[in-house]
Parts: sequence; structure tokens; C-alpha cells
Amino acid sequence: MVPARFGGTSLALRHPAQYVVVAFVGASLLGSLLLMVPAASTTPGSTDWLTALFTATSAVCVTGLTVVDTATHWTPLGQTIILVLIQVGGLGIMTLSSLIIVALGRRLGLRHRVIAAASTGSLELGDLRRVLAGVARLTFTVELTAAVVLFLLFWLQRGEPVGRAAHLGVFHAVSAFNNAGFSLFSDNMVGLQESPAILIAISATVIVGGLGFPVWIQIWRQPRSPRRWDLHAKMTVSTTIALLVGGWVLYTWWEWTNPATFGGMSVLDSLTNGFFQSVQPRTAGFNAVAQSDLRESSRLLTEVLMFIGGGSGSTAGGIKVTTFALLGFIMWAELRGDPDVVVFRRRIPSGSQRQAVTVALLAVGVVAASTMVLVATSSLSRPDLFFETVSALGTVGLSTGITPLLSGPSQVVVIALMLLGRVGPPTLFAALVLRERTRLYRHPEERPIIG
Repeated sequence: MVPARFGGTSLALRHPAQYVVVAFVGASLLGSLLLMVPAASTTPGSTDWLTALFTATSAVCVTGLTVVDTATHWTPLGQTIILVLIQVGGLGIMTLSSLIIVALGRRLGLRHRVIAAASTGSLELGDLRRVLAGVARLTFTVELTAAVVLFLLFWLQRGEPVGRAAHLGVFHAVSAFNNAGFSLFSDNMVGLQESPAILIAISATVIVGGLGFPVWIQIWRQPRSPRRWDLHAKMTVSTTIALLVGGWVLYTWWEWTNPATFGGMSVLDSLTNGFFQSVQPRTAGFNAVAQSDLRESSRLLTEVLMFIGGGSGSTAGGIKVTTFALLGFIMWAELRGDPDVVVFRRRIPSGSQRQAVTVALLAVGVVAASTMVLVATSSLSRPDLFFETVSALGTVGLSTGITPLLSGPSQVVVIALMLLGRVGPPTLFAALVLRERTRLYRHPEERPIIG
């Protein structure tokens, strides 16, 4: 245990999860100080501390909610700071630190392995050097590929100058892979509704980042043998495909005749925008149509998808698709009267079942409590505030447009939600796993009346 000293006082971090929390909070505070530099914004003087803190936290937590226009409020320096914060947050502070250690050839001790594992969503204490190196290779390979593709599309299709196209390509590639949702366009992606190639490229990058590093390791090792993937990869990929296809069909169906969204589009653009809208609630946060213009059924679907999120150990947030899928299998087993929960011919231990229920119920409780606080501290409508709450906790970044209208106390609540949504799932998972212990006794059993 390495104690941290502040003013002569020794403060020891006793749990690996605490390192993750402290690192993200520290990065958010440092980022806010950098964004308060006068040269970072286009307005006279420096940006106020709450706006800077909100933006920095949103970037580090790869959320995408903003109280000011990223394209016009921030200078190229400010946008670069945001880009760096997104990259750092996406990789995970502890993962990035471990990668630096690996690059220097130093040996990872047990504590560093647990810390790195907690931030990558895996608690296997094997040789993490190869895993972390793979994380770095995957991240920068996908981002570079996406940046080149987007650069060419912005340059050749949209007619942007070469320098501007390169800047747009790099920024949106990093933002998409890290599921951040920050855009250098004032209307986000609304102006690109009729640019299917760009929307598909961004969607593909979001999906790659949202599957998670553990899944891509399995795909890389067994690209043609999905049956040989581990249970986590099978559950993540199959549930992700089901949610993407289901969302695509429902969004396209419900918005097809909506004049405010898909109603005036061609068939190709409607299908493309339907797919794009299905991808983004997976915690990416880009939007090609105004979320306030969606029909109520589509908004409810968006809230459900934002709550679920993406893959464990990925740049996405939410309760994670494996948690959602496992809850479904638990209910199915209970309805059938099966003694065991079986997924892909594998029995799920009771500890994992309890963890899934705990994560989901805690998330429901946080959403309910936070929405009540926002309603009490804001004059905005409850449906819009509920949408904002789910988006912040899921680190999504989609909004009905009320984020700049939030009061100071409401912004503080949203900041806390973004931090909780980013560091909560991995740290909670680490805490639950590391707290597991064997008791030498069991209490007498008695059943309460359920229902």
C-alpha cells in the first residue's frame, strides 16, 4: 500500500477502486483548470469554473453533454484539451498509467495489476502486459483508420479544406471510438443527415469502441470460430446485435412519417439515420436528429438503450449489455422453474447473478433519486430532466437541448452523475468481486412471501 501525503497527513487508498475514482476526479479538476486558461476559449477572459468543470468532466467521462457550444466557445487549444481528456478518459487513467509502466519495461506488481484490471473491466490477474499492449494497439489503430476515412469524406464529399478536414477527422474519430459524442459542429451531426457514408463510418467506430477490449481479444484470437469464444464475448456480441437491429427497426418504423425527423428524407437516408440513431444511445451521444423532435415512443426507447449501455471493459457506459442479458436469463430461468441459470450451455454462478441484480437496482435507484433532485432544483420539465439523468449516468451525451438551461446546482448533480456513471460500474464490480469471501457457517433458511 502506497500512502498519499497531503499537508503532512498520510492518506492511504485501501482499495484499488479508489485509485480509479481519485484518478478520474483528478483528471476532471486538472482539465477544468486547463480549460479556464483564457487562450482556451473565444470569449473575453477565462471560462467560469462551473462551465469548465462540467466540460472537463464530460470529456474525461466520455459523455458529451455540454453547456456551451464546443465548436464556437472553445478555441483550437480548448478543443485539443477536450480531445486529450476524451482520449485519457476512454483508455482509463489506470490503464494509461499501466501502459506507461509497460513501455518503460517495469514489472507490474499485484496492486498495479488489480488497478489496471479494474479500469479495463477484467479482474484476471494473469499477464496484463500483453492485454494492455493490445488495448493500446486496438485503440490507436481504430482511431487512425477512422480518422483517415473521415478526413477523406469531409474533404472529398463535404468540400472542407484539407486542414479543416484533417482536424474534423481526427477529433470525431477519437470522440466516436471513445463513445464521447463531442462534435465540432454546432448542431452535432444534424447537418450530416444526408451524408450516409460519414454516419456509417462514425457508427462503425462507435460500435468497435463500445464492444470492449475483452471481446476484441476473443474476436482476434478466434475470428472464424464464434463458438469457441468465452461466455462474456458471446453474450456481449449477441446482445449488442439484437439491440442494434431491434433499435434500427423500431426507430425507422416510428420516425418514418415524422416530418420533424425522417419524414422528409429519402429511403436511403431514413434507413441510415435509423441505424445511426440506434447506435448512438449505446453511450456514443452523437445525434443526426434533434432528440426533442423524436416521438414519445422513440424517446422512451432511447432512454432504455442509454440505461443498458455497451460492453464491459469498453469506452461505453450504462449497466452494460452483459448485465442486461444476464437479468433476462435470470428471469427466464425463474419463470421456467429451472434451478440453474444457463447461458450458452454454461451455468452462471449465484455470485454473478447477485452482482447483476445489484448493479441494475443501484442504477435504477440513482436515476430515480437524481431525477427528483433535478426536478427540485430546476424549473424544466420532468420528462426532459429524466432523459438528461439517464444520459448522464449512462455517459451517453444525448440531450433534448436542456443542458445549457440547467441551473448551477443542477449542473453539479449532472457532473456527479457523469463521474458516477464512468467510475461506478468498474469500481463497483471490483468491490463486489474483491469482497467475496467464504463463510464457515450458514443461517437457517426461511422464505418470505414474494408478490
